[in-house]
Amino acid sequence: MTTTETALFTVRRAGDVPTPSLPPFGQFIGGAFVAPVSDATADVVNPATEETIMQVPSGSVEDVDAAVAAAVAAKAGWAAKTPKDRSAVLLRIAAIIEDNRELLETLEAANTGKPAAVAEDDISSAVDTFRFSAGAARAFTTLGADDYAENHTSVIFREPVGVVGVITPWNYPLLMAAWKIAPILAAGNTLVLKPSEQTPLTTLKLAELIAAEVPAGVLNIVTGSGRVVGNRISEHPDIDLVAITGSVGSGQKVAESAAASVKRVHLELGGKAPVVVFEDADLEAAAKGVREAGFWNGGQECGSACRVLVHESVAEKFTELLVREVSEISVGAPGAGDDVEIGSMISKAHYERVLAALEDIRKDGLTIAVGGNALDGPGYFIEPTVVTNVPAGAPITSTEIFGPVVSVETFSTDEEAITRSNETVYGLAASVWTTNSARSLSVPRRLDFGTVWVNSHLVIANEMPWGGFKGSGYGRDLSIYALEDFSRTKHVMYNRG
Repeated sequence: MTTTETALFTVRRAGDVPTPSLPPFGQFIGGAFVAPVSDATADVVNPATEETIMQVPSGSVEDVDAAVAAAVAAKAGWAAKTPKDRSAVLLRIAAIIEDNRELLETLEAANTGKPAAVAEDDISSAVDTFRFSAGAARAFTTLGADDYAENHTSVIFREPVGVVGVITPWNYPLLMAAWKIAPILAAGNTLVLKPSEQTPLTTLKLAELIAAEVPAGVLNIVTGSGRVVGNRISEHPDIDLVAITGSVGSGQKVAESAAASVKRVHLELGGKAPVVVFEDADLEAAAKGVREAGFWNGGQECGSACRVLVHESVAEKFTELLVREVSEISVGAPGAGDDVEIGSMISKAHYERVLAALEDIRKDGLTIAVGGNALDGPGYFIEPTVVTNVPAGAPITSTEIFGPVVSVETFSTDEEAITRSNETVYGLAASVWTTNSARSLSVPRRLDFGTVWVNSHLVIANEMPWGGFKGSGYGRDLSIYALEDFSRTKHVMYNRG
């Protein structure tokens, strides 16, 4: 394969950026912001500037207990509402998000360093999530009544599980909150949500905006660390189900803690998505697809197109196309222009983790065809990077870097491509690039991933489920399957004798 000299990237800095509208200080419990039990606080930092935006409470066990008590008090009333009534609330939430789009986009970008295109997509997707769940609430049905034993009629009820504990990640703060809040409320549950301590602002702002629309106690938000707040949510005896989007390690801790009270767990964890490019693929389309899906949100995406397996006969051509595409990516701070594609890493700690991974790549003797460096100036910016000549089994093929890094390895046969794609602890997402119709049908069936795209990557629709296999967890976000996950089945049998 041929490679290029490392491209020179610069960070485009923002001009006049609107001052974000900050949420109130406090924990959102029982329909209002209340003072936390402890005076401890945590700084929330703008990762593109390294400046502190505001402080939020470092929540305590007592804060979680108060939030759970509010959710328990509200659950019977919310569960008793008709699907039509719950749907109306969700539609009002969607309208409020839409009406406050600019405010939320500005705040999300400030808290995460996202470029405009990503922040806009996040808010649009959050709106659609609530609209879909509003419709799904009214379309969610079960088997009809029938006789399965003599003189007995069976009826199946789908009931809310009760109080759901939610832990959301830092990469899509408002959107991942919407992915949980919308189906949980649609199914008739109440909830206590812990946003990431790094990115809580838009979730808190949403609570402020919709407080008058949601009955008190139905939605509660407690900020704080996973070690304190997340652990208490997982172990609390009055929480009936815990749902987390996060790392494999975080999911394992939640599942272990939840096991003590035998509560259900909904896990959407990490990923290492293989992108399988066959010799008959449209190579230009595949390269453009990896540019967008491999570097979307700076690669801080569990479904990111981060691991390319390309047939050896077209590897050189594909790599040239990919390096050319990635060399053209623009890097910048929020407000630096609508064409900026990559923003900052989420935090100093994560920035240092990604740089350490790049140093390991160099030590392994792999080729960095473009990028691979930190960028000067304030903010946690890293060049978009393509690593080539990656041998089978190299650490980069299985390690989730979660940054703007895409690796390229080669394969010889279809069987080899399938086997090596599946040789990972993850099972969230993958894609197949081919113009062969038979291959486009057969290969996805053999890939052990919850979502497999053909000739695209990272295209998500609310009507279709999102979730993984193996180390990527279990349970489904989005679609009617999410309402199933956040409800329970009850069989009632009537004796007609």
